Amino acid sequence: MFDIKEEIKKLPHKPGVYIMKNKDDEIIYVGKAVDLKKRVSQYFRNSSNHTAKVLTMVKYITEFEYIVTDSEMEALVLECNLIKEHTPKYNIRLKDDKSYPYIKVTVNEDFPRVFITRRFLKDGAKYYGPITDGFGAKETTDLINKIWPVRKCRRKLPEDIGKERPCLNCHIGQCCAPCDGSITKEEYGVFIKEITDFLDGKHKKVIDRLKAEMEEAAEAMDFEKAASIRDKIIKIENLTSHHKLSNEGSGDSDVIAFSRAESDAVVQVFFLRNGKMTGREHFFMSNTDDLSAGEVITGFVKQFYSGTAYIPKEIIVQYELEDKDIITEMLCNIKGSKVNITVPLKGNKAKLVDLAAKNAAITLEQFGERFKREQMRTTGAVNEIKLLLGLDKPLLRMEAYDISNTQGFESVGAMIVFENGKAKKSDYRKFKIKTVYGANDFASMEEVLRRRLNKTINEKEVSFGRLPDIILMDGGKPQVAAAKGVLWEFGLDIPVAGMFKDDKHRTKGILFEDREIIPEKNSEGFKLLTRIQDEVHRFAITYHRSLRDKKSFHWVLDDIPGIGEARRKALLKKFGDIESIKNADLEELKDTEGMTAKAAEAVYEFFRTGERKLQNE
Repeated sequence: MFDIKEEIKKLPHKPGVYIMKNKDDEIIYVGKAVDLKKRVSQYFRNSSNHTAKVLTMVKYITEFEYIVTDSEMEALVLECNLIKEHTPKYNIRLKDDKSYPYIKVTVNEDFPRVFITRRFLKDGAKYYGPITDGFGAKETTDLINKIWPVRKCRRKLPEDIGKERPCLNCHIGQCCAPCDGSITKEEYGVFIKEITDFLDGKHKKVIDRLKAEMEEAAEAMDFEKAASIRDKIIKIENLTSHHKLSNEGSGDSDVIAFSRAESDAVVQVFFLRNGKMTGREHFFMSNTDDLSAGEVITGFVKQFYSGTAYIPKEIIVQYELEDKDIITEMLCNIKGSKVNITVPLKGNKAKLVDLAAKNAAITLEQFGERFKREQMRTTGAVNEIKLLLGLDKPLLRMEAYDISNTQGFESVGAMIVFENGKAKKSDYRKFKIKTVYGANDFASMEEVLRRRLNKTINEKEVSFGRLPDIILMDGGKPQVAAAKGVLWEFGLDIPVAGMFKDDKHRTKGILFEDREIIPEKNSEGFKLLTRIQDEVHRFAITYHRSLRDKKSFHWVLDDIPGIGEARRKALLKKFGDIESIKNADLEELKDTEGMTAKAAEAVYEFFRTGERKLQNE
């Protein structure tokens, strides 16, 4: 038994991270502390000073863990990582998990390339972004490739110069062919300098050069070329016209402000690169009630920049951050250079912050109702199911199971997972039934559940995730009984319910503790049950069909004398499907890797006489 008072006495006066857990061993809060003993003990005394959310949280804390670190900054980094991994219920949470495209110029290569990437690496290349509009990133790179004939291939140059012929891009005038030595490194470097100038915002230099080329083409009566250059100039001017907002001076910066209603907030970020706005994005945050404005911004900055690809030189925020010095130190270490966090009171920066806040308020107004509807559809629906079943325990993780076979042939099991009312497809699992023969759904379900629980409990396989809060079986009493029997074997007490259907094979209700519960058809709980039952059935039958089709293919070829696994694979590799093999002539079959003349003749004859003979039998 965990004695909180006694464990508090053992806490050290050192920096670190504390992890609060409930009676189900779930992590419900993660925090950092300069002094673990002082910080953790505060939760369990002076309750009159606590916010409503903290008072509620403390009621559920049955034990805690802690990790001592060498410094407050290490504690901050660890706190960010743990919150991201466990998404504790009472922590302020950044709900969005977006990644953005960057335009990458591989200036670390002798003959650089220009392309879009979502991975930001410290590899010596130049990255431009983030670009919140993926189409905008593609439009920019397409334009660059039309104006400057730089290579798109991944050949290693100069090592591979002359080894292969130039590709199609060279023949259509979109590559200067450094692969065959047609251009020197210095000449190629001129193109790259112009491209980086363009991406750095020095558009005038590029436009002036193109205008000079256009005039030369017009004077030479080459009007087609002049028109082509004119179109390029128009495209550049259209692209550059998007950068209306700017920040005095140069350099990269992010502008951050938020707006909130009740416990939810929308944070707006403006991305400014080289003093010009290149994009903007909004983020939803939950659990912001009882938090000061500074705490909301602090929570966002910690979570966003601990996982983002790029940290700018300056972060301009709406309110002063808590733990500003230690957060700045963390960001400097991640970036590898100086980062400034500022709260402007006047001037252009203050105007940008105000504009970001107004945009956040507009977004909150636009999406607030939709966000609430989504919550009702997910977490709200889960709570409805919990109330229907009369359960006290939160149903954060729901696992559903189904069996699929055709008269006992190729029997398979499927497991799907819903967390907080949303499908978690990374945790879906498929099972090929190994110990049951024939159409025995009861025994097959036992095998599937036994293997699933064994993976987590005995084999400690992390990829299967934690144990579910409820198990949903596609079916009625036999399936529920099968699950309960396996749970008893493992000594587990997990609620089990059956999802049953009506005469039209549509979800009707839920069987729990020998009670048939029929929810209101328009309720969110019923709609969620329907989605879960349809999804587990779809997942199971898709896997079964894939195995059945594969087996059918193998059975056909297995009937041909002299065709073993190696030749079967060779035939499939060459022809792709059974119909193509069937229609192949004898010479094509002989030309297949590993095939002898006798084996090829056997295949040829089988599809003309042997197959019909088997069908008649």
